Amino acid sequence: MKQPLALVIDDEPDIRELLRLTLGRMKIRTESAANVQSAKALLRKHRFDFCLTDMRLPDGDGLELVEWMQSNASGVPVAVITAHGNVETAVQALKLGAFDFISKPLDLGNLRSIVENALRVKAARQAGRSELLGESAQMQELRTMIDKVSRSQAPVHISGESGTGKELVARLIHESGPRAKAPFVAVNCGAIPAELMESEFFGHRKGSFTGAINDKAGLLQCSEHGTLFLDEIADLPLAMQVKLLRVIQEKKVRPVGASSEESVDVRILSATHKNLAEMVAADEFREDLYYRINVIELHVPALRDRGDDVLLLAEFILQRLDATASLDESARAALKDYAFPGNVRELENMLERAVTLCSSGTISAADLQTRQAANTNTAKTLPAGKLGEQVEDVQRQAIVEALEKTRYNKTAAAKLLGLTFRQLRYRIKKLGID
Repeated sequence: MKQPLALVIDDEPDIRELLRLTLGRMKIRTESAANVQSAKALLRKHRFDFCLTDMRLPDGDGLELVEWMQSNASGVPVAVITAHGNVETAVQALKLGAFDFISKPLDLGNLRSIVENALRVKAARQAGRSELLGESAQMQELRTMIDKVSRSQAPVHISGESGTGKELVARLIHESGPRAKAPFVAVNCGAIPAELMESEFFGHRKGSFTGAINDKAGLLQCSEHGTLFLDEIADLPLAMQVKLLRVIQEKKVRPVGASSEESVDVRILSATHKNLAEMVAADEFREDLYYRINVIELHVPALRDRGDDVLLLAEFILQRLDATASLDESARAALKDYAFPGNVRELENMLERAVTLCSSGTISAADLQTRQAANTNTAKTLPAGKLGEQVEDVQRQAIVEALEKTRYNKTAAAKLLGLTFRQLRYRIKKLGID
């Protein structure tokens, strides 16, 4: 079997030699370069299996090379070596298309893990996988992005309304990438009690607290070499957000009651139906964590914006239900005309019910029992719009009353409402309160 070939780029001979020896022990051949121009020449000449580059080079930087490789050597996974603690540079490299990063001083254990993941990328790309159903332009673009981000190790944030299939997207990213054979662990952040959160995520040692009768591995340790999917990440308490940020940056965890940290090799994917940018502006989500998990954002479109995809999905769901029933023209028209506030999840529930209700083997519009009589999408979204207006009216009234009680002292009003001053100022601006 032919040995893999790696390109190592660093202007320090000692680092190049260290990397050559380390990779050699892994049965990997190496070519090396001391600058950007030499690296480009070698990339044109050889077919490398992966590339490892320093950020600071005599005639340029690693970011320039990463960007160049996306057009000229796109099949080669590239990892960058960054200065210790230089998170901003690492994030920028990931956004430009880098596969992963490692900080100086080099941790050879982390390096080996990155290299092993890189070597699995090509095999994973060639392997078959399930697809997201849909022929709309939005879904075609989403599939393209999934294929692209699956080759990286960058954190990905998946946005979209409830019921659109954000966990399915996360699973496809995992299954399409080099971690496919390792665990995929999904957790709903809003479902874990705050007092148990640290133990659940990081694990604990026997006797570290009342009830800890044995050592327990946390979600991060259970995801080792695989993917941890943090669903509804907006529900994480602020104290836990700080600890998660450090894990992402340092790639280490300290179990509750442990005296030392443990290295973890986990890719983080996250999702929420909430607007994280607005939450950051309102001091409800940490800005530093937001930029760390949101290196790449994928948006899953709402079902009502996907055109005829709803009919394609309906036929697939009926097959999966092993139903002999089919949709008549009235049902097909009703599905295309309905706004689906619950998205694909609502469609699944609707069809399960319709299969039970239909008596002739044919599902009609009446069997579907949509939330309102099938009408125009505009008519169906009006109640949701009115509900949003009512919520804003309640918030506006509460803020005005608090301001009046405190003689328009915003600091006192914020305290009365249980908000920070910045949160109150944000809501005053958003609600147009003079």
